Amino acid sequence: MGRYVVAVTGASGAAYARRLVGVLAGAAHNVELLVTAAGFAVLAHELDWDDVRYAGEGGLAGRCARFFRPAGAPGDVRFHPIHDVLDGLASGSEPTDGMVVVPCTMGRVSAIAGGRSSDLLERAADVTLKEGRPLVLVPRETPLSLIHLRNLTALAEAGAVVLPAMPGFYHRPESLSDLVDFVVAKVLSRLGLPEAAALLRPWSDLRRP
Repeated sequence: MGRYVVAVTGASGAAYARRLVGVLAGAAHNVELLVTAAGFAVLAHELDWDDVRYAGEGGLAGRCARFFRPAGAPGDVRFHPIHDVLDGLASGSEPTDGMVVVPCTMGRVSAIAGGRSSDLLERAADVTLKEGRPLVLVPRETPLSLIHLRNLTALAEAGAVVLPAMPGFYHRPESLSDLVDFVVAKVLSRLGLPEAAALLRPWSDLRRP
């Protein structure tokens, strides 16, 4: 199956990242996981990252695997320290099928748009763009300043997909999970993955009584 980089930054919306990784691993895709320091803080604030059930062997990598990977999922979830610039993900010769930054702070948008590549996340995004692979950015910010808009425009012009975390309501969501799945389905769709259909029915079906 596929191999996807998923990066988690410090914007609000940690549930999107967890659900995306879970769906990918559950569909036998392998996930190369990057999490910023602020990303870990948001995981603890918005979700149950600090729960004792995720503790155990393997240090931070083991904790990430237990937190993000659903029980019995056939795909692997492999954590990569964000400051390890010698990691294989920093090289264009490392084969991956795409990268998603979810949620994506405007600081990271700016860094990727400017080609800064100061850590593994930014370098992996730069590599994804230069190799012509799908790069999906899921910003969660409002309102957007002119600086934000210009950076997002630069990324779109460079080939990235700008997919704001803006769940719809036409599918008549009944829970927060339904809203999360809406955004995750949009991400999966832009990666060309059929798993999107299991999370969100097509508009033609939703119109039927």
